[in-house]
Amino acid sequence: MTVLAGQYVVETAIGPIGIAWTGRGLCRVCLPEGDRAATERRLARLAPADCMTVTNVAALPRWVARLADDIGRYAQGSTVDFSYVPLDLAGIPPFRLAIYRAAFQLGFGETVTYGELAAWAGHEGEARQTGQALGANPLPLVVPCHRILAAGRKIGGFSAPGGTATKQAMLALEGIDLTPPPPAQASFAF
Repeated sequence: MTVLAGQYVVETAIGPIGIAWTGRGLCRVCLPEGDRAATERRLARLAPADCMTVTNVAALPRWVARLADDIGRYAQGSTVDFSYVPLDLAGIPPFRLAIYRAAFQLGFGETVTYGELAAWAGHEGEARQTGQALGANPLPLVVPCHRILAAGRKIGGFSAPGGTATKQAMLALEGIDLTPPPPAQASFAF
């Protein structure tokens, strides 16, 4: 029996990642908490009330099973494209929806600044509001808010568990290193 609205926890190399879906598409992603139980509690709190908990991968809709597999591959550092995933963003205000749709277009290893993303979404000059919208992103990883940087390619914020350390680790999985380059010349002590 395939579960049309459910929640499932994917065990990955970076920890358990929770996903929830409805008949319309993916509605929630919970990045790893301290342990599986914490991820399950957060997912249960944030998923729609009618989402059944699924423990058997055979009960997942085909696209959800593919998503679970791709999340596992992503956590191992494989290039993954989530553009096939249907998104259920019902009830999201128009500004945030525009930001999420623009971010969803970013490919693996591609980064932009909050200001650039705001402009792409039709909201030039609204970098701060874009950051706030991304802080409320219900689908981190799939709507890749971790790929959005502050001006000057600085890390910026990240509201998921682990904060900016998690953001940096996710970017590193994609081959993005934000470590500043070494100085061109070391100082000499004369």
